[in-house]
Amino acid sequence: MNRLLALSIVLAMLGGIAVGWGCHSYLDAWFGDGSAKEVAGWFKLVTDVFLRMIKMIIAPLVFSTLVAGIAHMEGAGAVGRIGVKTLLWFVMASILSLTMGLLLVHLLQPGVGLGLTLPTAADVAAAGAKIDGGKLTIREFLMHVFPSSIIDAMARNEILQIVVFSIFVGVAVASLDDAAHHVVHLADQVASIMLKVTGYVMLFAPVAIFAALAQAVTEHGLGILGTYAQFVGGFYFSLALLWVVLIGAASLFVGKRALELLGLIRGPLLLAFSTASSEAAYPRTLSQLQVFGVSKKVSSFVLPLGYSFNLDGSMMYCTFATLFIAQAYGLSMSIGEQLTMLFLLMITSKGMAGVPRASLVVIAATLSYFQLPEQGLLLILAVDFLLDMGRSATNVVGNSVASVVVARWEGERVDLAPEQRAAAG
Repeated sequence: MNRLLALSIVLAMLGGIAVGWGCHSYLDAWFGDGSAKEVAGWFKLVTDVFLRMIKMIIAPLVFSTLVAGIAHMEGAGAVGRIGVKTLLWFVMASILSLTMGLLLVHLLQPGVGLGLTLPTAADVAAAGAKIDGGKLTIREFLMHVFPSSIIDAMARNEILQIVVFSIFVGVAVASLDDAAHHVVHLADQVASIMLKVTGYVMLFAPVAIFAALAQAVTEHGLGILGTYAQFVGGFYFSLALLWVVLIGAASLFVGKRALELLGLIRGPLLLAFSTASSEAAYPRTLSQLQVFGVSKKVSSFVLPLGYSFNLDGSMMYCTFATLFIAQAYGLSMSIGEQLTMLFLLMITSKGMAGVPRASLVVIAATLSYFQLPEQGLLLILAVDFLLDMGRSATNVVGNSVASVVVARWEGERVDLAPEQRAAAG
């Protein structure tokens, strides 16, 4: 079924690009100006409906799987142990992603000699309106972590807040021993039901993906790829290297099964890429990790945290895009400033969860801090939707690898194939 879904997604992507190109090229000429934009709006409606269906699953799935996973642990000590290992890996992966973005943008120099004109003040104001998603102060982030109401957090799909509440509930249930076994059983049942619902929703994925790419190409056309070829190509080359490093790191823990992991998550990867939403891939990624052999207690704990603290693709983009803008305007940053930027992004990137167009908000704050032209944000706005596709897919890879690594650190034999684990008892 996973192979059929992956094939359907690929065909939908190709069909969406072809239809989008036709709409962009001919609709305005045949039916008058504005026709292409109107059709793009209808395509977007289909994608938005699908993403809404995905979002309706996220809150109950995260809550039920996390509560059940923690309740099945040996106690609060196990939760703390797994939590420390998880955060340790997240920090290492964050440093890796940020540093690779910094080094590769220097190596590729996509902004050197770009020759784009300086935007007007009106354009800058418009760009500010597009990325206005919240402030990235430490105080605002800490206030954002803890929910004032779990109902409100679930209604807004605030994954980080749901995770915090679920950890408290899971630890409380685990501390009651057998007194709350009915709650654990209920959480297991809810998780099973939501995964079944996920299967039904995923039947609509090819249609939504077709519409997503048709909308993007209808609105922007294929020509934008030529204009920004060096920047887009350089960033995707950097993401490809990051994938190699992440899969290489996984192979240190699970050997050749690292490639098997990549094969298992190809469906979620294509879904995240084509919809530019790693959130859309969450339910399927969770189920595929369990197919791989990662226990429910680890996958249901690491994956939700990863969506808040381990956005590898987004973090690489922050350093890559910031220095791309500096290059485009012929500006240079000292080694000290670049190291400071790495530290700053290491902290502020952890506040991405729940912030609309989070990467752009982080980049805007970084540009302001280092007195780089904030107008440069407009240079990347035009192709942000293309880059977001790669970032989202990379986030899925990073969080899948994190789950496997933590599982291995916990002594789970995910380095063995299912039949080998069964033979080993």
